[in-house]
Amino acid sequence: MNRKTILFLLIFTSLLFSQEFVNIITVDGVINPVATEYIRRSIEKSEQEGAECLIILLDTPGGLMASMREITQFILTAEIPVVVYVYPPGAHAGSAGVFITLSAHIAAMAPGTNIGAASVVSMGMGQADSANTTMMRKATNDAVAFIKSIAEQRGRNVDWAEKAVTEAAAISATEALKLNVIDLIATDLDTLLIMIDGKEVETTGGKKVLHTRQTERRYLEMSFQDKVLNVISDPTIAYILFIIGLYGLFFELYIPGAIFPGVIGAICLILAFYALHTLPVNYAGILLILLAIILFLLEIKITSYGILTIGGVISFVLGSIMLYNSDAPFLKVSWEVILAVTICTALFFVVALGLGIKAQSRKPTIGREYMIDAEVTALEDFMDGQGQVMHEGEIWKAVSEDAVKKGDRLKVVAMKGLTLKVVKISDGA
Repeated sequence: MNRKTILFLLIFTSLLFSQEFVNIITVDGVINPVATEYIRRSIEKSEQEGAECLIILLDTPGGLMASMREITQFILTAEIPVVVYVYPPGAHAGSAGVFITLSAHIAAMAPGTNIGAASVVSMGMGQADSANTTMMRKATNDAVAFIKSIAEQRGRNVDWAEKAVTEAAAISATEALKLNVIDLIATDLDTLLIMIDGKEVETTGGKKVLHTRQTERRYLEMSFQDKVLNVISDPTIAYILFIIGLYGLFFELYIPGAIFPGVIGAICLILAFYALHTLPVNYAGILLILLAIILFLLEIKITSYGILTIGGVISFVLGSIMLYNSDAPFLKVSWEVILAVTICTALFFVVALGLGIKAQSRKPTIGREYMIDAEVTALEDFMDGQGQVMHEGEIWKAVSEDAVKKGDRLKVVAMKGLTLKVVKISDGA
């Protein structure tokens, strides 16, 4: 058998026994930059490895518009089929999830799931006025044009897609199938793989017929780094990290050398700044929180009979409410968290930190500093300006420029070694 024959047999055998596979990822939560990067890497990996398709198990209330646009672009330009499956039962593809589902080569839902409510919410637009109303109208029109173009490209219901943005329309999986919003309903992943087997899909890499009935499943997990970043990108976690960071730094400034609070505070602040960078932050909210902490610190130094504390609590609550520029409920901090953090912050600064600072400023009870200004009693007449005095049962050597008699009350004005320098209190000391 010659070398060409052997090579041919090896190639034929490898093709015969090659294992087809699909890659599967889970996107569960807010659509943010971390989710965007996760999906991008998964698509690229699937293309490089030659996967039959990438299946995205989706359950999201929505997310950031910028992140959603990036994800839909990755899906629309993917060279392999991307299947978005709203799963498990009870899951929801809301807001940004609607755009992502419609952009998929194959859109599927599980029974008991729903899709819709893709209206644009205000982010950083402040109170409703003519300028902000115009901005909202522009953002809404832009979102309508974008979702209609996606629906047209995928051959899905354009009218409903527009209503999802303009009227916050939402429908069940059964209605979505009837209205041609999705391609199929699958009870579970096994059923999905059977139902999409043999389907022909048009991608930027050309037409592809899926072979998924007996295919291997490979789950692509988020990296540890992405998992951590995804957790801290939660608005509530970012808020708590920011507050803890401020605690640590202020504690370190007032009690230098503690080290541990400063290190933890710096780490928490850096993580908080990363998270806040990915969220629609209102800097007026941050300034109000900082003002509140300053007022709490002033309460320790200044007797205001609680006025500064009340002002600090009001400022802290307002800053917490205004911290995020969004009407979306998943981009807000709950009232329970705000009240709990406000109470803990007020107690921390006014009580705990206040006691620590007062303890530092208290007159020492031992050592050289303690003896200065202390009152002592002469035990004998001083000879040549020297004699012995008693303080709290202890006998000390003392010197004085005054004429001192036994029993005179004296005050310590200086201390050198173990010798006290004293003056007579009766002389106006």
